Amino acid sequence: MSEENKNTANEQEETEKDIPETETVNEPTEESPEATAGQDAEAEKAPEADDDKETKSKTSFFGKKKKDNKLEQQIEELTDRLKRNMAEFDNFRKRTEKEKSSMYVIGAKDIIEKILPVVDNFERGLAQAPQDDPFADGMEKIYKQLTTTMEGMGVEPIEAVGKEFNPDFHNAVMHVEDESVGENIVVEELQKGYTYKGFVVRHSMVKVAN
Repeated sequence: MSEENKNTANEQEETEKDIPETETVNEPTEESPEATAGQDAEAEKAPEADDDKETKSKTSFFGKKKKDNKLEQQIEELTDRLKRNMAEFDNFRKRTEKEKSSMYVIGAKDIIEKILPVVDNFERGLAQAPQDDPFADGMEKIYKQLTTTMEGMGVEPIEAVGKEFNPDFHNAVMHVEDESVGENIVVEELQKGYTYKGFVVRHSMVKVAN
């Protein structure tokens, strides 16, 4: 090889050494509008889904709380109504029992009032009967049996003689001046009075000292 050619070859090698190696650069690839739209839609859906979930949970919480409050209010109303009905029924029961008792007392008083004249006649007859008369003794036994039966029913005679006049039990038909007794004291019983279980069936007919 000639010297001229050698020089040329050396120059080429030096030139190749001076040229730096080129680095490969990856250029960003442009995505299509359709792909970009899909990614954006998914990105938007994600927070919307979270928001919907949170909103739904809040709605269900407050809805349940509101429903519970309404249920408790209904329970309170029903309980209050039940208490009122029970109180009304109890009052009705007491009123009915009182009315029944009053009706029974009224009926018993009516029967006793019809029996009392018979008792009065027994007392008048025994007061005029002679002593040691077998017939009078028999009548007295019947009289005692009758009065004992009446006492067992709740019929009791009203005490009058020597007691202070009480218009609730006594009926004053006569007044006398008597300094030996106190004022307004019953001195004589003209007709015996009776009570039935605390209710006056007949007032005692009495004479009162002024």
